[in-house]
Amino acid sequence: MCDTCGCSDPNSKTTIRKPGEEHTHEHSHEHSHEHRYTHEHDHGHDHDHHQHEHTYSHKHTHEDHAHSHDHSHEHAGHDHDHDHPHGKEFKIEHDILDKNNMLAERNRGYFDAKNIKAINMVSSPGSGKTTLLEKTISDLKNDISFFVIEGDQQTMNDADRINATGAPVIQINTGNGCHLDAEMINKAVKQLEVKDNSLLIIENVGNLVCPAMFDLGESHRVVVISVTEGDDKPLKYPNMFSTSDICIINKTDLLPYVDFNVEKAKEYALRINHHLQFFELSAKTGQGMDAWYAWLKKNMG
Repeated sequence: MCDTCGCSDPNSKTTIRKPGEEHTHEHSHEHSHEHRYTHEHDHGHDHDHHQHEHTYSHKHTHEDHAHSHDHSHEHAGHDHDHDHPHGKEFKIEHDILDKNNMLAERNRGYFDAKNIKAINMVSSPGSGKTTLLEKTISDLKNDISFFVIEGDQQTMNDADRINATGAPVIQINTGNGCHLDAEMINKAVKQLEVKDNSLLIIENVGNLVCPAMFDLGESHRVVVISVTEGDDKPLKYPNMFSTSDICIINKTDLLPYVDFNVEKAKEYALRINHHLQFFELSAKTGQGMDAWYAWLKKNMG
């Protein structure tokens, strides 16, 4: 799942801090997504020394012969009746998601009890999520009480931008991690001290793959795409669109200059998820933002 994208680095630390806060809160994840599949197996020989552990490849020596093999090997006369990494990988991923889903339900229960509406905003990098948030908060801060959790691998840049709008914000830096998870949100909400009857917007790490698999306890998932990315995004990343409630098509002011077909993008997205609701807008110019604002106000009730 995350073994090829950096999440498996056991030395990666998650830090959570507010803008201007000198002290950094570091958290080690219990499930650092380290998919190293060490297991024991017995090849059926009567040699005590032959029972061993290995990850992917190994060498061993018998009293009469030496040979090496790498998991994909056959030897006449003895079968290797042991689990391969594929089954182990599935189980580990399944366990990680089960734990996350349990924590997400805990978050959801907390949000419901406090009447906190939580939006998980997801996209690929460069879609304009932060600009959209800045504009939204600036225009609606007298109507809605905003709290924001920013997710990035490094820097406080986005949290500083949101802080300038006056909204309480906290930054989660995931290190090598490619997504936020329910445990990170649980800790960040406590440090941010999100108030009752408020709107919590979680700007996830820019990535259309792994964040789709991790429920954070949100009320709504909003996927943002921009007209500079290509109208086939829904077909390339179907999991993200199938798990979202809202699809925002941003940067519509650039439509005259790019090869992007809005109707085709919507058609592709609806193939994946026919319940999706769309907003076509430009966070830069403000075009189409009123419909987005109306949706937010309606769903704050």
